[in-house]
Amino acid sequence: MNETAAAPDLRAFMTAALRKQGVVGAIAPSSPALARALTAVVPTSGTPVVVELGPGTGSISEAIRARTAPGSRHLAVEIEPGLAAHLRRTKPWMETIEGDAADLGELLAGAGVDRVDAVVSTLPWSLFPGEQQERIIGEIGRALAPGGAFTTVTYLHALPLPGARSFRRRLRSAFDEVLTTGPVWRNLPPGMTYVCRRPAAHV
Repeated sequence: MNETAAAPDLRAFMTAALRKQGVVGAIAPSSPALARALTAVVPTSGTPVVVELGPGTGSISEAIRARTAPGSRHLAVEIEPGLAAHLRRTKPWMETIEGDAADLGELLAGAGVDRVDAVVSTLPWSLFPGEQQERIIGEIGRALAPGGAFTTVTYLHALPLPGARSFRRRLRSAFDEVLTTGPVWRNLPPGMTYVCRRPAAHV
């Protein structure tokens, strides 16, 4: 991301973070290194449907765009109205949907989508109660096409915390395969990714 583009993105991020501290969980937009790690599950061939949850100012969005061919669909679900408006202005090439990831199935149906090939998330899971985590994870599992993958971020300093441990248990209950990759040191704070495949039958 060049400096001309980064300044408005950072202003939008800081405005949203200060206004909605219970919605924006990161302390800074994701780095290019973390974006590459998170988007490794996005198919580079064909015309996949990719869903991004919690795009913020779009630092991950650019990495998704770099991997997808013309004709692919990139839907970004953002709950914070100011960030959604910012994304529509600065990234008109993707479909920004203002809404709650807990309503993912309904939001996708409204966009004419029934299955997706990849879900990439930077949602602040530690800010959500367990019931909301389970609902969102369930929505993701039901949306994934066979062979699809879901990836999300966690932060190195949070791994030992009870909330992070319970989130890992929920992922392992919801998916047959959960791989941990990283850490990505070139991010503030250093991050790791969970790569999840094959939703369990009960999701």
